[in-house]
Amino acid sequence: MSETVDPATLSYEAARDELVQIVTRLETGGTTLEESLTLWERGEALAARCQEWLDGARRKLEAAQPDE
Repeated sequence: MSETVDPATLSYEAARDELVQIVTRLETGGTTLEESLTLWERGEALAARCQEWLDGARRKLEAAQPDE
């Protein structure tokens, strides 16, 4: 996991893959409260990045559709 990389620079796939790793770590447990909070915050940023990619793709699809 690369917590020093700004989520805004990540591709959808990279952000999603890191988010999956974070969710797995949080579900597994064994981290301190401080570590869990740091992971949670990073996960939120990654989820927002993924949503940006999906929203952008949706806008492109809508723009490509002919007007009815």
